[in-house]
Amino acid sequence: MAEIVIPRHVAIILDGNGRWAKKRFLPRNAGHVKGAGNVEPVCRAAKDMGIKYVTMYVFSTENWKRPKEEVDALMDLLYKYLSDSEGLCKRNNMRMSFIGDRSALTPELRELMRHTEEFSKDFTDFNLILAINYGSRDEITRGFKRIILDPSFENCNREELAEKVTEACIADHLDTAGIPDPDLCIRTSGEQRLSNYLLWQLAYAEFFFTPVLWPDFGKKELTEAVEYYSTRDRRFGGIKESK
Repeated sequence: MAEIVIPRHVAIILDGNGRWAKKRFLPRNAGHVKGAGNVEPVCRAAKDMGIKYVTMYVFSTENWKRPKEEVDALMDLLYKYLSDSEGLCKRNNMRMSFIGDRSALTPELRELMRHTEEFSKDFTDFNLILAINYGSRDEITRGFKRIILDPSFENCNREELAEKVTEACIADHLDTAGIPDPDLCIRTSGEQRLSNYLLWQLAYAEFFFTPVLWPDFGKKELTEAVEYYSTRDRRFGGIKESK
C-alpha cells in the first residue's frame, strides 16, 4: 500500500443534497439542511488528518437559476449557519473566509460574512473557505478588472501593463489570493465535471469522484479520497529520475 500523503488543500464540490432528500421522500430543503450539518464533521475529520485548507462549493453563480423558493431557503440556511460561525470557529480553532461575488447577496449576509472573517482571522489550526455566489469564469473576469483598475498600474502604458500581467499577477488578483492551490478535488454524488469551480486553481489537482451523496459523505470517504491521492504520481509536467 502506498505511503499516505496528506494534501495540504482539498476542494470539495458538495453535490447530492436534493437527491438525498428525494430518496427519503423529503423536500429538497431537508437535504440542504442535512448537508449544512455535515460541514463541521468533515472539516473536523480533515483537520484530524492534517489537512490545513478545505474549500467548499456552497452556492454557484448558476444556482440563481433554481426556483426562487429554493434559492430563498438556501440563503436563509446560509445566514442561520453563519450566525453560529463564532462557535464553529472557536470549537475548531478554525479560520473561515469566503470567495465569490458578494454584490448580489443581502447586506445582512455580507455583514455576517465580514464579521466571520474578522472574528476568525487569528485562528490557526484549520482554514475553511466557502465559495458563495462563486463561478470561476466570473472570478477570473473580476480578477482582470482588478488588474486594470489596480492603482499601481495606472501609469503603465499597454506594453508595460502586458509585461506585468504574469501568472503570479493574475493569481494575486483572484478571490483566492494568498491561499495555496488545492492538491485534491473531491466531487460527491457521482457527477464528474468541475461545474465552473476553481478552474485556475485546480490546474494541477488530482480528482476523486464518489457516488456518495454529500449528506452521507464522512471520514470514511475522505480517507478513501486521500488514499487515492497518495497513489498518484505528481510530476507537474516533468519526469522523475529512475532510481
